This record gives sequence, structure tokens and C-alpha cells, in this order.
Amino acid sequence: MNFQQMISQITPDIYNNLKTAIEIGRWPDGRTLTSEQRESSLQAIIAYEAQHVAEDERTGYIEAQCKSKSDSASATEETITVINNS
Repeated sequence: MNFQQMISQITPDIYNNLKTAIEIGRWPDGRTLTSEQRESSLQAIIAYEAQHVAEDERTGYIEAQCKSKSDSASATEETITVINNS
């Protein structure tokens, strides 16, 4: 079975289970995802979303916003720290 055939067989339940597993780092039975499993699961949900989910609801979607110079002067900046628990 190739990748596209696999993606075509993903149901909404499987999609939700994959998303949850990626989010918490564990399969529904409690086993930890390996980095390879996390990567392939993420690829699968992105491919599934490209076919079945509205663009603005997809994983990693960032709304494009253009600001004029006057808007950018009043914009506040915020620092975000990413913590890797691996």
C-alpha cells in the first residue's frame, strides 16, 4: 500500500486519534510515540487535512495579515519561548 492509498483510508476517527497521539506523545493505549511515528503521523494528518479540512482549520495554519506602517507602530511585540520536553 502506498502513502496516497493509506491516506484515502483514514477515517475522521483515525485522524482524531493521530492528532491526539501527536499532541500528547502517546498512542491511545499509553505507549510513547517514537520520533519516526510522530513524523509519519504528522505527514498523514497534513495530507488528510489537505483533502478533507478547510484551509483555515488545518494544522499549522497562520492567517496572513498585512499591516500598514501606521498599524505596525502601535503593534505590541511578544516573546514566545518554546520548551522541548523530549
